[in-house]
Amino acid sequence: MKIWKYSRLDCALFIIFIGHFVTIFGLAAHWNDFSFFGWLINFIVLTCLIWYNIIVLSHQFTHTPWFRAPWANRVVSIINSVNIGQSMEDYHLRHVRNHHRYHNDRKMRDQLPSDWASTFRDGKDGEHASLLQYTLIGAFPILFKLLQELVPVNNLWRVGKHETDLLPLLSRQAKKRADQLRQMQVERIARFLAVCVLLTISWQWTLLVYFPVLYVSLVLFNLQNYYEHMGAIPESTYANSVSHYGRIYNLLTCNDGYHQEHHLRPQTHWRQLPRVRHINGGKLDQTERIISPVPAIAGFLHRNRPQLHRNLPNLDDLSSKSIKG
Repeated sequence: MKIWKYSRLDCALFIIFIGHFVTIFGLAAHWNDFSFFGWLINFIVLTCLIWYNIIVLSHQFTHTPWFRAPWANRVVSIINSVNIGQSMEDYHLRHVRNHHRYHNDRKMRDQLPSDWASTFRDGKDGEHASLLQYTLIGAFPILFKLLQELVPVNNLWRVGKHETDLLPLLSRQAKKRADQLRQMQVERIARFLAVCVLLTISWQWTLLVYFPVLYVSLVLFNLQNYYEHMGAIPESTYANSVSHYGRIYNLLTCNDGYHQEHHLRPQTHWRQLPRVRHINGGKLDQTERIISPVPAIAGFLHRNRPQLHRNLPNLDDLSSKSIKG
C-alpha cells in the first residue's frame, strides 16, 4: 500500500513537522523562571522552526501534499496550523490562488496589485516598497489578523463576510467551497485550543516567547518573499522571480532556491525542480533575469542586485543573457 503521494523522501519533512509540534509544547512545559539566556534559546529555537516550516514544509505541502489519502493531508493541515500560527487552508488559498496567479504584479495606473503579497503594493513611482515597510511594518497587520481569528467564539470561528480578501479565492463549486470553509474553521479552532493549552502550561512562555516569535517569523517570511522577487520583472514568465542555486542551501531546504523554476511549474515536486531548470534551460538562459549568489533570506547581502523592473524592455522580447550576481 502506497502512503506517499509523490515521494518517500517527504517522510523527512513529515518527521520535522511532528518534531516541530512536540517542541512547541515541550518548550512551554519546561519553561522555568525567566532568565535572559533561557528566553533567548527558546526564542531562537522556535523562530527557526516556524521560519523553516513556513518556507519549506508548509510551502511544499500546500503545492504537493505528502499523502495519497485526503484525510491524512487534512489532519496534517490542521496540526500544522498550530505549528505556524495560521490556517494552512488560508495559506494555501492566498499562496496558490493569488500569489501564483499574479506573480508579485505591480500597480497599473492607479490600481493596486492583485497579488496581496506584492512587494510593489506599498511602493511609489513603480518601485518596490522599502524593506522596512514590507517586513517590519508589514508584519503587524498580518499578526493582528491572526490574533483576531482567535477571538470570534460567538460564530464558532467561521470565515466572516468581512474577510473580503479571502472569500474570492474560494472555489466556485458549492461542495468544495463548503469543504474549504469547514477546513479553515477547524484549523482556527485548533489554533485557539492550542493557545489555551499553552497559556495553561505557561502563560509567561506564551506571552514572552510564542506571540513575539509569531511576529518575528512573519517578518522573516516577508523578508524571504521580498528578496525572492526584488528587481525581477513581474510580467515576464521567465524573469518574475529570483533563484539561488547554492547546493548546500537547496539540499537543506528541498530546492527552495529554485524559485523561478517553482513559478514556472508550481505543482512540481521539489525533487524535480532542477529538472524544470534543465527542460527550460534555453528560455531561462536567453532571458535577462536575476540569479542571486545568496539565499533569499540573506538577500540584503546581494548589494549589486540589478533592478530589471526599472527599465522594462518590450515584454515580448526579453532575450538578453541571464544576469548573475
